[in-house]
Amino acid sequence: MKYNLKLILLAALTVFTASTYAQLTPAPSSTQTITQDFGLGKINLTYSRPNVKGRKIFGNVEPYGKVWRTGANSATVIKFSDDVSIEGHKVPAGEYGLFSIPGESEWTIILSKNPKQWGAYTYKEADDYLRFTVKPVKLNETQETFTMQFVNVFPTSAELHLMWEHTALNLHLTTDIDAKVMSRIDSAMKTDKKPYYEAVIYYYNNNKDLKTALPWAEEMGKMPGMPPFVADLWKARVQLKTGDKTGAITTATAGVEAAKKANNDEYTRLNTELIALAKK
Repeated sequence: MKYNLKLILLAALTVFTASTYAQLTPAPSSTQTITQDFGLGKINLTYSRPNVKGRKIFGNVEPYGKVWRTGANSATVIKFSDDVSIEGHKVPAGEYGLFSIPGESEWTIILSKNPKQWGAYTYKEADDYLRFTVKPVKLNETQETFTMQFVNVFPTSAELHLMWEHTALNLHLTTDIDAKVMSRIDSAMKTDKKPYYEAVIYYYNNNKDLKTALPWAEEMGKMPGMPPFVADLWKARVQLKTGDKTGAITTATAGVEAAKKANNDEYTRLNTELIALAKK
């Protein structure tokens, strides 16, 4: 009983000390929060960033085969506002603790259902939502500060890179938004404010039925505030993708004239490039 009381008092003192003096001196391991748009939602990642400081990290400071908080101070927290998949494993929207078990040739990545923890001292395998393994990548140059970042971000895929010392991990994320987007477009097209611009771009970029998108592209030019050279460019792109090169050239030519009249160099170039592509 006395032992448990000592633990409670020690934990309370630790929290008090951290909260009282955190703003008086800089933290040895700075905290970073990243918010990344992904699919129709967002990913929020909060972690602390320790430095190498001349030490051997993995296999020493962070032993192989032991659960690591994947950072410093509080356990790393990752929050998904929408369902995603990580390395092919489905993860429902929610907030998770991101732990890991370093290894020489293989790491175990853990998503815990208990995200609010100090370090990994109270980590319990029973709280795991997901475990999977990944192969580490050797870095030629030293990564002094532990760094996590989202790279190669597309509407439905992205990578989360973890880098420290001479080790990197690449986690592949995907999200399936097509059915939801198509349903939203269908519903919005039944309203007074039809999303012609967004719908045309989505249909074009995702190889949907362009016969449906073409009349939307024509209507796009009638939208209040829509520059004609923008509407012309997207209509020409749809025409070209459907094989109507003559129509695409005619539409893009009108786009060039409108862009020049508005002194818009960017859309003058984009429409001109499309004309050249259609003439091949």
